[in-house]
Amino acid sequence: PLLYKFSNEFIDICIQQQVPVVITSAGNPKTYTEKLKQAGIKVIHVVSSAAFAQKAEIAGVDAIVAEGFEAGGHNGREETTTLVLIPSVVKAVKIPVIAAGGIATGSQMLAAFALGAEGVQIGTRFIATLESSAHENFKNIIVQAKEGDTMLILKKSVPTRLYKNELYKKIEQAEANGATPEQLKQMLGEGENKAQLGIFDGDVENGMLEVGQNISLINEIKSAKEVVEEIIDEYSRTRKRI
Repeated sequence: PLLYKFSNEFIDICIQQQVPVVITSAGNPKTYTEKLKQAGIKVIHVVSSAAFAQKAEIAGVDAIVAEGFEAGGHNGREETTTLVLIPSVVKAVKIPVIAAGGIATGSQMLAAFALGAEGVQIGTRFIATLESSAHENFKNIIVQAKEGDTMLILKKSVPTRLYKNELYKKIEQAEANGATPEQLKQMLGEGENKAQLGIFDGDVENGMLEVGQNISLINEIKSAKEVVEEIIDEYSRTRKRI
């Protein structure tokens, strides 16, 4: 995310290490695209609307991740679902579009391709894998979750989809009481640190747990290999069925 204060350092590291592809989000795609491309790096930018997709294309990115309202973490204010967003973005730009937001299964991947996407970005599903660096407490939250356990919040500052833990409830109450964006920022402290607390340190009540609506589709912690194989298998079976 380009809004992070260390984003410039991250970009420099990517260039030094000759990372082949960089995905940017939550900021102006013009900021680093030219610098990255001059270093021979492909740039993909995450957007939440067709209008932002067009701006990213003009900025020179190589592909777009169109991320729907179902996605975990930073989100768009438009609240456009993946089902609506993907065909809108595909129609608006000429560069490849990658679908994201709530995708966890092979049938969803097939649906994204039917809408015009050329690939999918899957995040939340891979948190609940053996290889994931996320804390076991966080992984267990995901496999136990049900529909409605996440919500988009902080809509007046940085819209973010969070799991409904104690921190979420405090933020929700503060917003209901008329807290200003600055007050909410002070309440959260450094966003990266709150995410660290919940996702990696395992304090699943007081940390930020950024997850998508698809947590209700995840019922077991498996290896990344098993997850990929299941997605591909379901994709193939669903394609044959229809």
